[in-house]
Amino acid sequence: MMTDKSRNGSLIVVGIGPGAADLITPRASLAIEQAEVVAGYRTYLELIAHLVRPEQNVLSSAMMQEIDRCRRALALAEEGKRVALICGGDPGIYAMAGLVYELARETGSTCRIEIIPGIAALNACAAVLGAPLMHDFAAVSLSDLMTPWPLIEKRLHAAAAADFVTVIYNPKSGRRSSQIVRAQEIMLEHRAPETPAGIVTGAGRPHESVRLTTLAKMLDEEIGMQSTVIIGNSATFAFQGKMVTPRGYAEKYGLR
Repeated sequence: MMTDKSRNGSLIVVGIGPGAADLITPRASLAIEQAEVVAGYRTYLELIAHLVRPEQNVLSSAMMQEIDRCRRALALAEEGKRVALICGGDPGIYAMAGLVYELARETGSTCRIEIIPGIAALNACAAVLGAPLMHDFAAVSLSDLMTPWPLIEKRLHAAAAADFVTVIYNPKSGRRSSQIVRAQEIMLEHRAPETPAGIVTGAGRPHESVRLTTLAKMLDEEIGMQSTVIIGNSATFAFQGKMVTPRGYAEKYGLR
């Protein structure tokens, strides 16, 4: 049953983009500034420290505590608090938006939930690489923490066979290194070895690293958990150090 407090409480799930202060949207900044409680993974909270006021209650938690973080945020919103739950990138892409709704349904929460979009990793990485996502693309996470590896392999095969430009999230970690090798093998079954591949690490942050290579040579580059890998389709080309996937304008309008 809805209480008077829960009518006033709200949970705003805020995407802060890739990490650079000037890539946080005005709507996201305003939601953070107006919140009574700001909750999130500690690394993301460090990125928005300049927006947090001393009187705000800040709830910081470690990686792998997503469920507890969302439950606590929902509970505070039910108590009538204005809560901003901070997510890196976009909250609806491999982040907290879906989990918040799942938990709200499970608990019968009646608080108002709002999602504020942010610049996703694939947007930020594509921008520094050039224009690799100009045509149809697929995004696949190689993390098998929530998704069984056979299903991830199936999706990689499907994306490769369909000639999608493929964005690979969570390509590698300290304890998980074989999946990116298998992903390359699957792609090479359908793509030429010289297909452009881009690797961006820490997009929008001071340690940003951008590498343009090929599908055959991409494992020669350093790839980590903060990296995003973009593998071109059969038409993608490299130009002036950038990665470009044609949309089809040249063929349609005779630009060649």
